[in-house]
Amino acid sequence: MYIKNSKIVAVKIGSSLLIDNNMKIRTKWLIEFSKDVKKLVDQGKKVIIITSGAIALGCKKLNLKKTSLKLDKSQAVASIGQIELMNLFKKSFNKVKLNLSQILLTLEDTEQRRRAINAKRTINNLFQLGFVPIVNENDSIATSEIKYGDNDRLASRVAQISSADCLILLSDVNGLYTKNPKLFEDATLIKEINKIDEKIEKTASNESGIYGTGGMKTKIDAAKVCQKSGCQMAIANGLILRPLDQIQKKNNCTWFITEVSKLDARKKWIISSISPKGELIIDDGAIKALKQGKSLLAAGIKKVNGKFNKGDHIKILNKNMIEYARGLSSFTSGEIIKIKGQHSNKIQELLGYTAKSEVVHKDDMVAI
Repeated sequence: MYIKNSKIVAVKIGSSLLIDNNMKIRTKWLIEFSKDVKKLVDQGKKVIIITSGAIALGCKKLNLKKTSLKLDKSQAVASIGQIELMNLFKKSFNKVKLNLSQILLTLEDTEQRRRAINAKRTINNLFQLGFVPIVNENDSIATSEIKYGDNDRLASRVAQISSADCLILLSDVNGLYTKNPKLFEDATLIKEINKIDEKIEKTASNESGIYGTGGMKTKIDAAKVCQKSGCQMAIANGLILRPLDQIQKKNNCTWFITEVSKLDARKKWIISSISPKGELIIDDGAIKALKQGKSLLAAGIKKVNGKFNKGDHIKILNKNMIEYARGLSSFTSGEIIKIKGQHSNKIQELLGYTAKSEVVHKDDMVAI
């Protein structure tokens, strides 16, 4: 139902779907998957594919084991594998006469507003040209500081930026179970989840495959981003042939349900940040002011955690360290340390120069 009612569908493919444990490319699977995408495109839907696989395919070509790679070597291997990956997709999608394009992203490309808008414009223009965008993390230049860490997080951010109606995470399991189905025979599939609570979090497994970097926990994190941005998300079995068609026919998967978001595009981007740079712990008076729709002032800030610059994403926590909101800081972390707990009319004196009175402006903040 959710795929049928969607105008933009994002699909994430893990490395294990493209290459098996014996390092054999699953060519037939990809050809059948291309038929799935073709069917959606013929129905007038716009499709974005987010895929892993560059490092895995690079390892295959060079006969290397991924587990033995250091960062600098893995970047080179990813560069080699990137060509292999796109050639693999091109050969399969040529059979159904679909045109493909490639977008390489690093974490900063989605965490910085201007670059995120540029990515969205590129995706929209590709849709207008009749191309299917394939998005990869730019592993050939990404370091640990600017990596998404897994393609589930990348997929959720791409879905948010592109205003996708639904995101399908194709995995090696049918969805989220009450217990780990590989260990417990009485595990049952959870079909729909409206709220991600502590119980749901505990069911998430951190296990991952040989080539993948994400387990069930990262998929739960992706679902949180989707729910904040008004995008339905499914975890489904991608090992079967024609997985998208099977979801529509049998719905044997887990859907994370969300209501239509009332936030504008900019605030969706703020609330969906996957890499906040720091935290501000504020007092009860500041919490009360924020609930009344006011900006966060220096007087209400008790503590600063992390190191960040002006314009960076930050978390705003109450005195019990529970996240209340996310926003964009108008000051650096060093500046806030100097002015925290002080009245706004003292900011110029404390810093030695004129600055804004709001540490986080109400227009740059979204309550969780």
